[in-house]
Amino acid sequence: MKVTRALQPFLPLCQRLLPDLRTLPGILNLSSLPNLPGLPGLPGLPARLAGLSLALLKATALDLAILAGHMLLYPSGIAQERRAAVRPALPGTAGAEDPPQLPTQAPPPVVLLHGFIDNRSVFVLLRRSLAQHGRHRMESLNYSPLTCDIRTAAELLGRHIEEICERTGSPQVDVVGHSLGGLIARYYVQRLGGDGRVRILVTLGTPHSGTRVAPLANAHPIVRQMRPGSEVIEELSRPAPGCRTQFVSFWSDLDHLMDPLESACVDHPDLLAQNVRVTGIGHLALPVHPAVATGIRQALDTACPDAPSGTRTGARPAGARTGAPRTDGLTVA
Repeated sequence: MKVTRALQPFLPLCQRLLPDLRTLPGILNLSSLPNLPGLPGLPGLPARLAGLSLALLKATALDLAILAGHMLLYPSGIAQERRAAVRPALPGTAGAEDPPQLPTQAPPPVVLLHGFIDNRSVFVLLRRSLAQHGRHRMESLNYSPLTCDIRTAAELLGRHIEEICERTGSPQVDVVGHSLGGLIARYYVQRLGGDGRVRILVTLGTPHSGTRVAPLANAHPIVRQMRPGSEVIEELSRPAPGCRTQFVSFWSDLDHLMDPLESACVDHPDLLAQNVRVTGIGHLALPVHPAVATGIRQALDTACPDAPSGTRTGARPAGARTGAPRTDGLTVA
């Protein structure tokens, strides 16, 4: 019985990877064990292992390689990013010999927000990809690894975004948040009035409904806030009528930090949301993989063209779907 209780924290992972564990012939005989919740006996383990285990092995190897590279880059992202005044050029400032051009509206600045115990260095490759495709106004916000409250971090994000808007002259920003960063940004949008400033929020592996992974991590208060049923998660489930921010959530079917996996989807009747399932990579690869970067660029470039920037009507764009969030797929491996 003690062994059974010790295995309980690992049962969700076992159910995801080895749902047919009881029927494994010649290796383990678990028929004498008590019926463990979440560990049913189903046929077809060899075929499942042939496909899922190979995909899991590839995703795990990629995550480990990314982790090793990120550890090397981590010191470069500890300090806050230097802020430079970047205001759009005023009409009539072009050189006399320059041909006349129609006025164009620059896209909003992109704010990048990292995850738990991380820093802005996680976005090195994503920044390069966005810059190569015309997104030159990007800024990252480092919040302290000692941060113990999602609400406090969301207030800090709000002040940062106000400063960016004042400095750049842009009425709105786009936000990309990885893991916890996406949850902080969503709290700012939904609970602190940030929907007037954030045009689109892209989240990568964010526990929107809370995650049960790593029970031992509950010692950290911000981890407890990411649990299903926490006060923060409950606040985000409350009505949000007229929310103007668009949500695009990328979630992976091999994300070892999401339990259940679908907790990384935005599921709220008042939010205009698109959930994109990513197949073949893990949690750490989401802000790094070039295919995901392409999806992020497309999400930013096609964000609700019918909705006027900065409006406060709360109306959805024409043709937008209400109720169940839209779901798309992205296979990267």
